[in-house]
Amino acid sequence: MASRIPTMKLLSLVLSSFVIVQIALASDPDILSDFLVPANQNNVGGGFFTYTGMRVLVNQSTFPANFTILKASMVEFPALNGQSVSYAVLQYPASSLNPPHTHPRAAELLFLVDGSLEVGFVDTTNKLFTQSLQAGDMFIFPKGLVHYQYNADPNNPAIAISSFGSANAGTVSLPKTLFATNIDDTILAKSFKTDVSTIQALKAGLA
Repeated sequence: MASRIPTMKLLSLVLSSFVIVQIALASDPDILSDFLVPANQNNVGGGFFTYTGMRVLVNQSTFPANFTILKASMVEFPALNGQSVSYAVLQYPASSLNPPHTHPRAAELLFLVDGSLEVGFVDTTNKLFTQSLQAGDMFIFPKGLVHYQYNADPNNPAIAISSFGSANAGTVSLPKTLFATNIDDTILAKSFKTDVSTIQALKAGLA
């Protein structure tokens, strides 16, 4: 019996590792039906599979004054649940920025419709990849990596469309996550090798 203990432990470790790897590689789970209907909705027709939230873009007479995102994720469009896809339209006024952020559950494929953008992402070795995009260009931001987009043109806006390989890609904004979630000032000051007053000034700017 004693000689079997290491074997059982090894088997347990192998099985645990397999589960961890599966979780790490997981994205949206496969569904066992054509589509998913919310529990409180019995009868669905074509309207359930239609999203009209982007019509505001067609009727828009003025460009937004600030960076704006119009999303079509499963939150806004429940028919996307289980379909492993979502969408966003990003509007960048002149000299505006989509700050560094990540999407933990999906890669982002960005198509620049109009204007120009400076884009970049940082990989897990802290290598920065940047590119200048012109209208008609596409750029892929790998899943889970920190990335940004910046409209450096001081006179002209830009507009882009992003697609995601998840119905709910999620967004983690680095500035907000770090400086607008009540992380202790001392912890942040030590992390960024600065002083508490600098951290407080950053927090005040994001308030």
